[in-house]
Amino acid sequence: MILVADIGGTNTRVALGDRAGQLHNIRIFKNAEIDDLRGPLAAMIAAAPVVTDAVLAVAGPVESENISVTNYPWKISQAQLRSALGLRRLTLINDFLAAAYAVPALGADKLLYLQEGGRQQRGNILVCGPGTGFGAAALIDPEHEPVGVASEAGHIILGAADDGEESLFNRLRAGDEPVSVERILSGDGLVRLYRAMHGSLLRSEEIITRSLTGDAKANDTVLLFLRIFGRVSGDLALAYNAMSGVFLAGGVGRALARHYKTSSFLDSFRAHPPYSDRLANVPVAVLIHEQPGLLGALQFSLARRR
Repeated sequence: MILVADIGGTNTRVALGDRAGQLHNIRIFKNAEIDDLRGPLAAMIAAAPVVTDAVLAVAGPVESENISVTNYPWKISQAQLRSALGLRRLTLINDFLAAAYAVPALGADKLLYLQEGGRQQRGNILVCGPGTGFGAAALIDPEHEPVGVASEAGHIILGAADDGEESLFNRLRAGDEPVSVERILSGDGLVRLYRAMHGSLLRSEEIITRSLTGDAKANDTVLLFLRIFGRVSGDLALAYNAMSGVFLAGGVGRALARHYKTSSFLDSFRAHPPYSDRLANVPVAVLIHEQPGLLGALQFSLARRR
């Protein structure tokens, strides 16, 4: 068995994976309720017959032995954690990179297509979306020997598309700082957007729930959120040449699945002249698998073994 985990800014998910690509014993913990990350991982190992390897998907850049979780005050030492857990090998990867590795293993029932595009297009796969933060990663040449590329696209500076957005962005700026993608396209970003538009404060979960029950203010906020998300997704699709598909992920991205087709998400995604026709030919789907980070961490491990 292989230990896999998806360590986000709000929750940590832990499971065991087998060589057939199946997940077992999935457990979800709120980060605020965990004193030490080693506890849930050690408990999972203790409950398994044999575990020697682990792959942990982490919400943040993975560039050295010591990793910081972007939206939670955790620091992870790969060497120390491997030793403490008694593992032969422990690998850390970016959480959206894990989601990208999950895509080729997903069945049709785990993908909600918004745009069929050209299913036989040759190109790369992009996974992006809002959760606690905003993540994006790509699989390059997924049909042959895929190479994963993580990013910190949530910290790209976001430009206003019209005068209305410019006025809104001025209200969203933090002092002299420009507006980043993540400042709007995230759970906290949805809260900021609602407050900037309507002058009151609601949690992101409340905004989404109210939007699904017809609340006009919440619905307007969600529709603008998705319009901006569509534009950013189109930007990233062009940047990564994601002709094999753009897959929308993240907890907030999945929670808004019912809104995509009634929003201007696709219009905004395509509106990149002179490449509007090119983007209209890209498959676009919401990734509705419950645990893409865990599945992708397992697929990454299995691909490395092959």
